[in-house]
Amino acid sequence: MPKPAVIFGGPSDEHDISILTGLQVTRALRDVYGVYWSKSGNWYLVDPDLEAAAFLDGPPRGGRELSFLATPGQGLSLKRKPLDIAAVVIACHGGPGEDGTLQGLLDLAGLRYSGPGQATSALGMDKLAFGAAMSAAGLPTLPRTLVAGGDEPAPDFGGPFIVKPRFGGSSIGIEVAEDWETVLALKRGSSFFDQGAVVEPFLTGSRDLQVGVRTFPEWQLSAVEAPMRAAEGIYSYDQKYLAWGGEVSGGRELPASMTESVARSVADLSRRVADVAGLRGIARIDFLEKDGEVVVNEVNTIPGSMAAYLWIDPPLSREELFTDLVAEAEGPPARVFSVAGSDGTALRSAGTIASKLG
Repeated sequence: MPKPAVIFGGPSDEHDISILTGLQVTRALRDVYGVYWSKSGNWYLVDPDLEAAAFLDGPPRGGRELSFLATPGQGLSLKRKPLDIAAVVIACHGGPGEDGTLQGLLDLAGLRYSGPGQATSALGMDKLAFGAAMSAAGLPTLPRTLVAGGDEPAPDFGGPFIVKPRFGGSSIGIEVAEDWETVLALKRGSSFFDQGAVVEPFLTGSRDLQVGVRTFPEWQLSAVEAPMRAAEGIYSYDQKYLAWGGEVSGGRELPASMTESVARSVADLSRRVADVAGLRGIARIDFLEKDGEVVVNEVNTIPGSMAAYLWIDPPLSREELFTDLVAEAEGPPARVFSVAGSDGTALRSAGTIASKLG
């Protein structure tokens, strides 16, 4: 009988966080293949009941090496025998597990998987392209510019600035700079910006608002979270994953206190972001709010812990969340964008139009 496979790890700066997410999924689903993707890019079939400590030195003891062939009918194989996989749950954060690379390989192998397809995954990882897509669709965003060479002229907007790696997540590498000279120095001096730095105004006096969305069995929003920021003014990696263990309530306001108007804005914009980007599965959308005005910040197509801790209203267990995620993955794959007009009215996706014509 086929069963789900959960892929976690991967050659990414977010490798360790991916392990934690993957093991949460394997425990909730129980009867699954645990597939560990090592930092070196090798694949291993592992006991899905292992603790995270088993991966401290890389592949755990007892792990059996897998081969991956991007050919229909092959995919992940143990001793040349393909695993009988019903669908893949992708629990990888950052790098090739989240940016569309793994999604493209699974497409070539004919394996169904959770979350969005290759194009949406790539868009979600590219902060510059995502911001441009949201702006083009008429959604409120902050202006963004790219620093690629380290000698670019200052943009039309003034400082202070927030500087982010163009590709990546978990707040890794993010810095706040008071002036443009510091921005350029950060670009030249930090390896996190090797693929470019996205710069936008640092919205002094704002707060972060984050909400989980899921698209199956119906469209749903989680409770809205207002995470507390570190002293440097950002919601940092240490806060997300170290200081409070990733899900402890001491470092966040959940549910967030907000006016009805802000709550409506978050709900309306979440649906529009999902339509424009073509989200599928479980995602997290991040907003900035200041004085009642809400702007779209980023999207995380594979959030840490699959954003499970946000689902307190409506209350959903991990088992229910991840079982539904598998059920959606077993259905028709979503590899096209859903296009939305500037007023947020969703138009037919390319896949829908094709089905009508065919």
